[in-house]
Amino acid sequence: MKTGTVFAVVTTLLAALACTQAQKLSAPPPAKTVTLGQSIVALNGPWKFHIGDNPKWADPNFDDSHWETVDLTARPGSFDPSLGSPGYVPGWTAKGHSGYWGYAWYRIRVQVAARPGQRLAMAGPADADDVYQVFANGTLLGSFGKFPSHGHGSALSPVVYQSRPRMFLLPTPGGYAPATQVLAFRVWMEPSTLLVAPDAGGLHEAPRLGDAAAVDAHYRLAWLELVRAHAADVFLAAMFFLLALLACSLILFDRSDPVYRWLAAVFLLTAIVYATVAVGAWTQVGSADTMNLVQFALLNPLILGGWAMVWWVWFRMRRPTWIPKAIAVLTLLYMVSAAIALDFLFTVVPHPVGVAFHLVPYVIARLLLLLLAIIVVLGVRQQGKEGWLALPAIVLLGVAYFPNQLVALGVPVYWFPFGAQVSLTAISDVAFAVAIFVLLLRRLQISIRHQREMTLDVKQAAEVQHVLIPNQLPQIPGLAIESEYLPATEVGGDFFQIVPHPSDGSALIVVGDVTGHGLQAGMLVALIVGAIRNQTETSFDPLSMLQSLNRRLMGRGQAHATCLALRIYADGAATLTNAGHLPPYLNGKELPMEGSLPLGMIDDAEFSVMQFQLHEEDRLILMSDGVVEAQNEHGHLFGFERVEELLRHPITAARLATAAQNFGQEDDILVLGIQRVPQTATMPSPEPILATI
Repeated sequence: MKTGTVFAVVTTLLAALACTQAQKLSAPPPAKTVTLGQSIVALNGPWKFHIGDNPKWADPNFDDSHWETVDLTARPGSFDPSLGSPGYVPGWTAKGHSGYWGYAWYRIRVQVAARPGQRLAMAGPADADDVYQVFANGTLLGSFGKFPSHGHGSALSPVVYQSRPRMFLLPTPGGYAPATQVLAFRVWMEPSTLLVAPDAGGLHEAPRLGDAAAVDAHYRLAWLELVRAHAADVFLAAMFFLLALLACSLILFDRSDPVYRWLAAVFLLTAIVYATVAVGAWTQVGSADTMNLVQFALLNPLILGGWAMVWWVWFRMRRPTWIPKAIAVLTLLYMVSAAIALDFLFTVVPHPVGVAFHLVPYVIARLLLLLLAIIVVLGVRQQGKEGWLALPAIVLLGVAYFPNQLVALGVPVYWFPFGAQVSLTAISDVAFAVAIFVLLLRRLQISIRHQREMTLDVKQAAEVQHVLIPNQLPQIPGLAIESEYLPATEVGGDFFQIVPHPSDGSALIVVGDVTGHGLQAGMLVALIVGAIRNQTETSFDPLSMLQSLNRRLMGRGQAHATCLALRIYADGAATLTNAGHLPPYLNGKELPMEGSLPLGMIDDAEFSVMQFQLHEEDRLILMSDGVVEAQNEHGHLFGFERVEELLRHPITAARLATAAQNFGQEDDILVLGIQRVPQTATMPSPEPILATI
């Protein structure tokens, strides 16, 4: 063979080889070959990946050979650090695209050999950041999340929901020959996800392709796993709701202890948080942004601030006074900073601002926990045993707020007994709830003991009042006296005293009504009774009596009382002094008296004084305001008109008091009737006889 001929043959072979190599370099990457029976195959890769967004990237003829290659095969034992779900693949931020948020695309070529008429389907990834659309050979199969209707390039962002299983039917290839399917995922991740997960971005598990029936079975199994994963949330929501009901029932039992109201509020908010997590995972009632905004920027700050206030009230602390104000301010700052830092408002607040605020809510939460620690230390110092008993519950509460730090230390925070996801936070919450329940039982026992002691005190105070009430009213020559007293509570606040003068045949009658009810009112009545006894040893003058009582009540806070002092002489002459009490009725008509302040209001108060004459058969009625202020179920008062109507005819004190009580008693009712009668030979008692109610 000639040299020229050999050279031509070699040249031809080299050219053919070069042409073949060029074709290989320009050809699309090889397709993954999948032969399907009645099974499914995980599409681990190789996937082609590119950040950004372009509608041409859904085209099956698009050349993606220059894109990055991504493998979605999960490492053994991997799990989602945020959700705890197994089979987790790190996102694009861990693969060279740190800090990127927005759109990105995944593409893969699959050759599918299927039976004639076989329906094919694909199970979308149950763990993705954050929403996606699926294309098969350029045709949109469906999406997870709500994408704007304007399509590519729209200024609107997709609506994001919590990740959940999805299933998409594929076009069925005909015959036995392999059919190439170009599958593409258009993924959107919002900026807030960057701040929640350390390796966020895109698909965190491989989609699965296979027979439609097999994919449907896998889809149902994935939903079952999702339900079981959040079953603990439903249990915890129910548990904390029951604890809230328990705390509310304790409010009805002991209204004086504010800790039950704080506990009820915090338990209810905690129940709402767990319910929100379950509802967000299982439904699309609200977007992920809405659910997260409610949980992280509203409920969590309120719960943490609420727990700080619970322990402040639990230890009955009063100082330092700045702590409750600091808790309120930090809670408000926590809410605002969380909304900004987690980029929930990224359409209003620029993303760089959110990045700058990233650590702010964590710092504020730790400051709230520091305040809680200060409260605990002060509580232990003040109450000793009670404070130490509360310490385990507070430690468990702190553990629930440090799961990320525990993950960094290598401490496991997720377990999956019987397929249900259980987190360290959930375990801490359950243990915390048990500890709080035990503490509530102990506090309830203490409250019951205090209630019994208070009941005994009230009973003893009532017995003291009954001791001061004589079985029979004193006999005053020329006067017929009757009384009727109907207390609104066991210890009343109305009182009267009848003191005969030891020598001149006159009598001093004092009627009054102290502010309030119960034990405090009873103690004030006892004080006034003692003051009246002391004053009658030196003077029977009504004005001097009220002036003395006024001085005794001054400087005692809210210790006020209306009072009326009346002295009736043997000849029927009467002197009346009034300190804010209802004027008496003489023969059914109200005595005209100038108004005046009650006792204990101001020093050197001026009290109205009047003099009048009681003739034989004249009848005087003295009463407390509980008569006219009686109120029926319609809100109508018994009133002065009904009193005047009843007094137009002779009526006993008992009958008038009973009429007001039957109308609707609101306050203590006291009626004192005094009638001048012809004098008998009955001599006045040598010692003063006192009557008090």
